[in-house]
Amino acid sequence: MARKLLRILLVLVLLALIGAGYAWWPRTGDLRGFDADAVGRLETGMWRDYYGHDYKSLANRLYSLYRDQYHFSPADSAQLAYASGKAAQLFQPTGSRAEAQVALPLLVNYYALLRDRGGESFDAEKAAKLELDWWQLRRENATPVQYGNVVAQVAVELFKTDNEHVQKSAQLRAAMMRYRDDRRDGRMQAEDWAHIEENLIEAYRELKAGVARTP
Repeated sequence: MARKLLRILLVLVLLALIGAGYAWWPRTGDLRGFDADAVGRLETGMWRDYYGHDYKSLANRLYSLYRDQYHFSPADSAQLAYASGKAAQLFQPTGSRAEAQVALPLLVNYYALLRDRGGESFDAEKAAKLELDWWQLRRENATPVQYGNVVAQVAVELFKTDNEHVQKSAQLRAAMMRYRDDRRDGRMQAEDWAHIEENLIEAYRELKAGVARTP
């Protein structure tokens, strides 16, 4: 009986080690190899979570984004989901650019991990500052074109490429941000979310076309 229990214990330890190795072993993600339709649907859900203050669902969708679409390890996906989701949560109640800086350290950490594990080469601090800039511009009476330009700058920094697909993707996303903002305070209906999802899918199709690796 003692030997049988010992064998079971060893098997359990081995399985635990294999599971930990799978979760924590570093691997290179792929920021360009995503399914555009899936990412568009996920982003629509994340917008609904963010504006509904459902941070648990937001974290789950973010984890799925990094794990299933960008192919990071489970551990890296969890870290990316935490950093990006927490940055958004901290930013949400702020009322000025000075207050919004509370989200910047997490955004820098997020982009640093995205760079180190994602197979790209970019300035994490620059990307984080651009990200926070368009978040804030949306609150400062900027036009969708203006903050869409900054959304595009983030993509250009990440992928080191700029073309009509990258620009169109950013402007489509910005237009949908304004569409949602114009229907805030409970005026968003199911058909409005369907419209946003359709356009976000198109936005990510454009982005994928714009950053595809050439043979």
